Amino acid sequence: MKHTYLPLVLTSLLAAPALAQTTPAPAGQRPTGGTVTATSTALPAAPQGTGRLEGTVLDATTKKPVEYATVALLPANGEVPLDGTVADDRGRYQLKNLAPGSYRLQISFIGYTAQLVPVTVTSGATTVPAVSLASSTQKLGEVTVTGERPVVESKPDRLVYNAAQDATNRGGTAADVLRKAPMLSVDPDGNLQLNGSANVRVLINGKPSAVVSGDLAQALKQLPADQIKNVEVITSPSAKYDGEGSGGIVNIVLKENNLQGINGNVGLAVGTRNSNGNLGLNARKGKLGLSAALNGWGFYAPGDQEVDRTDRNVLNKQKDLTTGYLRQRNDGFGGGGGGNGRIGLDYEPAPNHALSLAFNGSLFRNRFDVDIDNRYDVALGEPADSTGQLGNYQRETMQKFRTQSYDLTGTYTRTFGQGSRREWTVLAQHSRNRNYRFYDVDQFPLEASTDGMPVFQEFSPNTARNLETTIQTDYVLPIKEKQTLEFGGKLIKRTVESDYRVSRADGDAPFAEVSALTNTYDYNQDVQAGYATYATPLGKLYNVRLGARVERTDLQGNFQNQDKPFSLDFTNVLPNVALTRNLKQPGSTVRLSYSRRIQRPSIFYLNPYRNVTDPRNISQGNPELKAEFTDNYEVNWNTFVKGSVLNVTAYSRQTNNAIERIYKTDKQGRVVSTYGNVARNQTYGLNLFGSFKPLPKWDISGNVSAYYVYLFSQSLTDLGQRGKNSGVVYSANINSGYKFDKGLSLQFFGMLNSPRIQLQGKSSAWQMYSIGLRKEVLKGKGDFTLNADNPFTRYVKLANDFDNGFSDSRNTTFIYNRGVRAAFSYRFGKLENKPQRPKRSIRNDDQKAGEGGGQGQP
Repeated sequence: MKHTYLPLVLTSLLAAPALAQTTPAPAGQRPTGGTVTATSTALPAAPQGTGRLEGTVLDATTKKPVEYATVALLPANGEVPLDGTVADDRGRYQLKNLAPGSYRLQISFIGYTAQLVPVTVTSGATTVPAVSLASSTQKLGEVTVTGERPVVESKPDRLVYNAAQDATNRGGTAADVLRKAPMLSVDPDGNLQLNGSANVRVLINGKPSAVVSGDLAQALKQLPADQIKNVEVITSPSAKYDGEGSGGIVNIVLKENNLQGINGNVGLAVGTRNSNGNLGLNARKGKLGLSAALNGWGFYAPGDQEVDRTDRNVLNKQKDLTTGYLRQRNDGFGGGGGGNGRIGLDYEPAPNHALSLAFNGSLFRNRFDVDIDNRYDVALGEPADSTGQLGNYQRETMQKFRTQSYDLTGTYTRTFGQGSRREWTVLAQHSRNRNYRFYDVDQFPLEASTDGMPVFQEFSPNTARNLETTIQTDYVLPIKEKQTLEFGGKLIKRTVESDYRVSRADGDAPFAEVSALTNTYDYNQDVQAGYATYATPLGKLYNVRLGARVERTDLQGNFQNQDKPFSLDFTNVLPNVALTRNLKQPGSTVRLSYSRRIQRPSIFYLNPYRNVTDPRNISQGNPELKAEFTDNYEVNWNTFVKGSVLNVTAYSRQTNNAIERIYKTDKQGRVVSTYGNVARNQTYGLNLFGSFKPLPKWDISGNVSAYYVYLFSQSLTDLGQRGKNSGVVYSANINSGYKFDKGLSLQFFGMLNSPRIQLQGKSSAWQMYSIGLRKEVLKGKGDFTLNADNPFTRYVKLANDFDNGFSDSRNTTFIYNRGVRAAFSYRFGKLENKPQRPKRSIRNDDQKAGEGGGQGQP
């Protein structure tokens, strides 16, 4: 028999509705089943005085702080709260301006049994003994809990998007998930931006991963959405993070649990654009826990593209004289797939010691076949190439890409007794990413049949490897009661190798290797870093965090065909400061922050491999790139009003020596796309995020972002090329869900983006939308979901315009992302909650990751 019970009505002023904690019944009234709901109401005014209550909330088993627990002040008799607050990330709480007298504190958090503690308030400060919360037990088949976390949570230093609560994610990819997170924008090609910056570091479970170390756009297509628990967006990281990226950090948290017994889940999704299957298993007994997951997926999509370009005179820089017109139509189709697996082992030999070991592996491959119809009309002078290789032709091209990667991570954590905030951790990680790229070209005269002999052939393999080893230690030292000092050190050793070759054959001639396009590149990067962060309150209303990193970087690059290697070393101090003011509204804050950040180029930007699949549009990396530095200023206001979350962020960024994509036109009318430290990037922006519930079963969240960007390159201007651009960029999205009765829910997501500004051009605006219907089945152990992406739009049309002074081009890509998919998931096993021990992890955030497009090749 099921019963229904009501939690305390606290959510409007006591806690962020985003936390959506289902307040358990008071101790001694533990529920045995039923449906958990939540309501919002205004609290009665509490008697005012000079009294103050403060204390700490701990986990009864691990003796670790319970982050963001709800603390309600109740009268000595009665159940209507008089005041309340939310504990911080150390489990500490404080209630001020209280009248002397007898009260009760009700302390609760999801997954724990609430505690009711009698307290007496005096005219001064009263310290409440530490309150230990015991875990609550939930058994499948006996308790049905429908009180869930909301889609978006607002925490003191980050916004959290709970992907598992969004039905439109079922059967999708990580790119689909990140599109819906606050402050993020992901275009149909998978290119990620945070607050208008593509300089974003992506972590998985708080750690850098070989899976996302290269081409981020491709990596986001490899990770199934069904394995993602939530996404954390951090715009102002502390000094303990490496480099941090000018935009910030995005942490993808995969589904894991810390449950006693054996349990798991299995899922399958079939769609018109992609399909995947996944299996997760968790086992825990006493001090030992094991978790594992295995995923497999496949995708398929057409790939049509159009290129229209006008070339101008490059010899005399007479830009009013047109030299040629390019008209290119590409018709292709591609597909691919892969899988990933992870296994983790954790062991707690004693209450103050914890060990963990984790392995993550991933493999991926795809293939694209494209037919290119190329027409180049010469308007001035002689043809650029008498062989016809660059004239009018048809090309059959085939491109392959495959990658294998793994991460091996070990962690030791030492704590120091009940209620102590002191903690020491040692972490080590080894990552390896190996990828292989290959293209094959057969070229025919434009009017000839492709069934005949090709007049030109070319093939090119490229093997690249990235090894990264990290050792890190961190120490948290409490000073007095409210001050904290954190310090640590890190060593990172990176080794990158790229072996690339090109072979050609004209007519009946045999294939011969082209020495000018064949080489081996080795790149080594060693980073030694140390940091310290000090946090302290300033009076009753302010908190300050001061920190700095000192990093030394040693670089060395070497081409096999060169005598002298490239080498460089530099040392930098990266300060970080944040000042927070607590407002009168509980949980409302204003934060000002400043940080200086370094961003080193990854292999995506460095790889000198020259991709000439299309001889009119060539791409390659730049092995001589240097690190870029960014000064970031931010003002953030966060508040909770009657069950609603409102977060406003204003920011300013200036990056000198910025790494930007540039286009160069040579004397033969070929455009080469590469990267250079060529620009100054200034950005001024505003982001508004809101979340509210018009009805108890209806939630809405949305994000609006706008920024002004100014890009200037003196070096390009001096060469007569276009080296300046500016403009306003905006984006908006909305995510809404409604929960019907009997386990049925409906979810909608939509977004729009304005054109994006680039140094030598801009990309077009685009829109996306999706709708999902979810039904719980098998007594809540399973669910069936039906999703539709862009059901009324056949494709997204992305146009990329650039003008470098010598060529004016529009590249248009048709991305066929209309699709329907059906997904089923099933959860099995016994659920007995064991609250998770707080974890630290390695975060290598200093490298600028690839922006995507082209299977990881610049």
